[in-house]
Amino acid sequence: MTHTSQMLESTPATALFERGALARCIDACFACAQTCTSCADACLAEEMVAELRRCIRLDLDCADVCEASGRALSRQTEAAIETLRPLLEACAQSCRSCAEECERHAEMHEHCRVCAEACRACERSCRELLQAA
Repeated sequence: MTHTSQMLESTPATALFERGALARCIDACFACAQTCTSCADACLAEEMVAELRRCIRLDLDCADVCEASGRALSRQTEAAIETLRPLLEACAQSCRSCAEECERHAEMHEHCRVCAEACRACERSCRELLQAA
């Protein structure tokens, strides 16, 4: 059981989502944020950094959106679905865009392959949560 799961199980607040799916999504958001931040940093270290500008930008944008999503989803007291739904949609879209860009570089840069994988996992988790809402 992850710390996220333990916290969701221990809160007296009523969760808007099934707690297992919610925990997986929160964990995926934070993992994706970290991976995207690391990918952007790795792209900056590449000699062909100018060709990776879009990748870096999407990495950083995705990291910010994932971080915000993970934090908002972690707060279940008085949670508002009307706020969380568009945030989850934005997170899924940001992950999709970042994954597509990283996949373009994945054969040449292992960090982009890893990042695309994390983005796809987070996108799936966000969409799964949206379907359950």
